[in-house]
Amino acid sequence: MLIGVPKEIKNHEYRIGMTPAGVRELVAAGHQVIVQRDGGTAIGLTNEAYMAAGATLIDTPEEIFSSADMIVKVKEPQPNECKMLRSGQLLFTYLHLAPDPEQTKLLIESDAVAIAYETVTDAHGGLPLLAPMSEVAGRMAIQAGAHSLEKAQGGNGTLLGGVPGVSPAKVVVIGGGVVGINAARMALGLGADVTILDKSLPRLKQLDELYGPQLKTLYSNAETIESEVTSADLVIGAVLIPGAAAPKLVTREHLKKMKDGAVLVDVAIDQGGCFETSRATTHQDPIYIEEGVVHYCVANMPGGVARTSTFALTNATLPFILTLANKGYKQALQDDTHLLNGLNIHRGKVTYKAVAEVLGYPYQPASDAIQ
Repeated sequence: MLIGVPKEIKNHEYRIGMTPAGVRELVAAGHQVIVQRDGGTAIGLTNEAYMAAGATLIDTPEEIFSSADMIVKVKEPQPNECKMLRSGQLLFTYLHLAPDPEQTKLLIESDAVAIAYETVTDAHGGLPLLAPMSEVAGRMAIQAGAHSLEKAQGGNGTLLGGVPGVSPAKVVVIGGGVVGINAARMALGLGADVTILDKSLPRLKQLDELYGPQLKTLYSNAETIESEVTSADLVIGAVLIPGAAAPKLVTREHLKKMKDGAVLVDVAIDQGGCFETSRATTHQDPIYIEEGVVHYCVANMPGGVARTSTFALTNATLPFILTLANKGYKQALQDDTHLLNGLNIHRGKVTYKAVAEVLGYPYQPASDAIQ
């Protein structure tokens, strides 16, 4: 199979869909890999390293999209990339379709086959291709939140860990999944006063057993969210419903009761955000203020630490890329129900139920689509 790896074009996105090590594995398995020139140079992955691994360097994305059987990316295809996709071509990347009707429409029109990293599952009920970036985003959320609390950024001037004789910042994490756990861990490490909210009592018990009284745990409902958010210095939105739009758990009315200069970091922004006042921002212009509250809503947060993120992501995606290349996508999906769960769009049909429901498209089960 001919696998194409274009350079990412989203604002301040320096990750790349495959490292030279991945190229080497695919070439050893008998496949060809074409990589856009300078696609990884910003994070120290040189053109020479890709060539030494067996890749062919290509100058333009048009050449890659016009010839590759499978396109491997990091971020969702931008409109001009969607228009370059060919009928029947395989796209393997993050998609986050539920809050993105334009991309969904363009992918349907392309007649391509789109498998989303974020909805591939595993035998333990996890999301193995989302988890690495969730780990990064959870940890980065505390970095970003701590910086945003500084007075020069519009924050209330609170040091996350405090100092002797001065209280630390109160950090509230909504959601006890991979993002939430990593955010809480980082905040605890910096000495903050941390509370985590989740609807799963087993998860809260697990967190209590791991961290003891150092981490406060609360069952998540409307009352506890309002109480905790309105008294917090920093709130991390770490809510995920796989493949679906995030629920709006923090409202504008909550913001009106919050401290001036408090900070919201919405890690769920890729799925539309879990704060009513969230709108996607970029690393170039990451924050804005609503109701006196600083919002950090960068939609590709892990892109800020692109080298770490690239290696973390490609460690997880490479086995799936090899399987798709070795077997062809139909056989690979038939053999692995967890990979099948990643199929979101197939030849003009929406094959992920949550996306079909939220965007109003007819739903075709993925298993039917690949027959």
